Amino acid sequence: MHANPPLAGPLLRQARLKLLDGGNFSDSAIDERLARSWRRSLAAGLTPTGRLAVPDNLTAGELGRALGRNRELLNHSRPIMEYLFEQVRHSHSLVVLADNHGVLMHTLGDTDFLGKAERVALMSGACWDERQRGTNAIGTALAEASGIEIHGDEHFLERNTFLTCAAAPIVSATGELLGILDISGDRRSRHPHTLGLVNTAARMIENRLVADACRRHLRLYLHPDPAGIGTVAEGIVALSEDGWIVGANRNALRLLGLSAADIGGTPLFRAIDTRIGDLIAQNRRRPGQVLALHCHDGRTIYARIDGHEPRALSVPKSAGPQPNDALTALDTGDLRWRAAADKARRILGKDIPLLLSGESGVGKELFARAVHESSPQRNGPFVAINCAALPENLIEAELFGYQPGAFTGARKEGYIGRLREAEGGTLFLDEIGDMPLALQTRLLRVLQERKVLPLGGGVAVDVRFSLICATHRDLPAASASGQFRSDLYYRINGLTLNLPALRERNDFAALCDKLLGEFFPDAPLAIEPALQHRLAGYAWPGNLRQLASVLRTACAMLDPGESLIDWPHLPDDLVDALHRAPAQPCRSNAEPAQRNLAALSLAAIHQAVADHAGNLSAAARQLGISRQTLYRKLKGERA
Repeated sequence: MHANPPLAGPLLRQARLKLLDGGNFSDSAIDERLARSWRRSLAAGLTPTGRLAVPDNLTAGELGRALGRNRELLNHSRPIMEYLFEQVRHSHSLVVLADNHGVLMHTLGDTDFLGKAERVALMSGACWDERQRGTNAIGTALAEASGIEIHGDEHFLERNTFLTCAAAPIVSATGELLGILDISGDRRSRHPHTLGLVNTAARMIENRLVADACRRHLRLYLHPDPAGIGTVAEGIVALSEDGWIVGANRNALRLLGLSAADIGGTPLFRAIDTRIGDLIAQNRRRPGQVLALHCHDGRTIYARIDGHEPRALSVPKSAGPQPNDALTALDTGDLRWRAAADKARRILGKDIPLLLSGESGVGKELFARAVHESSPQRNGPFVAINCAALPENLIEAELFGYQPGAFTGARKEGYIGRLREAEGGTLFLDEIGDMPLALQTRLLRVLQERKVLPLGGGVAVDVRFSLICATHRDLPAASASGQFRSDLYYRINGLTLNLPALRERNDFAALCDKLLGEFFPDAPLAIEPALQHRLAGYAWPGNLRQLASVLRTACAMLDPGESLIDWPHLPDDLVDALHRAPAQPCRSNAEPAQRNLAALSLAAIHQAVADHAGNLSAAARQLGISRQTLYRKLKGERA
């Protein structure tokens, strides 16, 4: 906001007094956006020394629902916030993420500033909308939809004048204002680069959001300078198969001379003189090359096409949507899990056995049940047998059944066996790697002949069922060592799918939401954001089974009316394990953010220069530094 250093306190107080006395004060004395904000604050019924009109914080239930609504924003913002906080650590500051209503979602701060922050409710659940707290960086950035700095006496409420705050909006791939990123601190620690850092960090978050939201589309990465592609200042535009713009970040819209209103209703050729088919053809000839695009207004910008997406354009338009089946109901976004489900769908209704491998607890039986419920045999039985849990002397009778009086203790009427119970449905043999060798021989014969001969003799009975087996063992190695029959291995190995461990998945937040929704469907629950980020980095040796147990226990620890899971609700053994384990980085497909102050500062400078089309004087005013300082920093980069 500040083209120059902020006005001194006495001048601001005099201007505010004039506003309160009758609304007549010289707008030229202060920034025009500050003047508008003060007027909005007054119109909302606020006075500088008055009390807040509403309670400070949302209830726990309201906060939990707000966190759920903003899950994607939180997931993409946390890593950037952590890197940003490292740059302002020990500066008496707080890094804050707010949603598009001004509600604080997540905060990171210096311990020596947290007490002051809590005094004015700079904590999760507090709302900093202008109508409630007057002029402040978060609320005013929301109202103005632009980056802004509010320093000291520029705050409308006197209780907030000890703060200096810089905030920037975060916009989605379709131009929707999602939230605000803010740095708030003691006014004595104000730094002229803070707004530039926040603006740059907000653009990093936007780039992550666009890349994630548009990962299924062809994407162009744009910049006026070929060397700028791959930096935070690049534009990103996502295109449909026929070349219409379906998503973009603000840099791309500016470079193309478009606005957010053009997303979804504008073809790319309206901005440049090249058709999408020609771009794809050029990229196929030389994948990853930088292409020159000529805009209709005479400018030249440069682009690189995402190297993996052009192949997706060959998918026929008749390809249907994601099937609405039981596998889809389990899909929470992990790409490896989804790929396994897509492969499983291809063998449904065919006489091809499925072998599921993966660590204990990854959800092999859940996957197998979903395969059954998605198959033509869904109306038949699903018979699950844990080969490791049955006593060796009973497993043969359990599987194959027996005639009356076949052995001591047998039922007098006999038993048809689990294999025949699966008739017309699906037989699921869990932990088949633990089946005794003698039983493996009999099972192989059943699978080959499709007949079951019960213990004690009698007539062999025809059986038909789909077969799914699962194991956590390395069956090829067990076959090579003679611990598992190789002929049986090749008979059950029609299609092998390896389900990912929980620590390898990138859908942790969505998994938690799904589990919590299943445990308490009528009472929306959420996990405190910082805790969820820490849980996402844990190794989870027990995988999904362990996670479900932890969340179920945490829910039981909640007091009546509580809906936000935090550290006190976790089992002690997990708390100890989390404290012992080093924090892991957030799993994401996005590129790492810049990690140091110099890199962030330089990125902020390049962003400002790009925003003003190379006008260094205007860029210097935006950054709050002199033109000479800007020249010196750019010269230092080139040296």
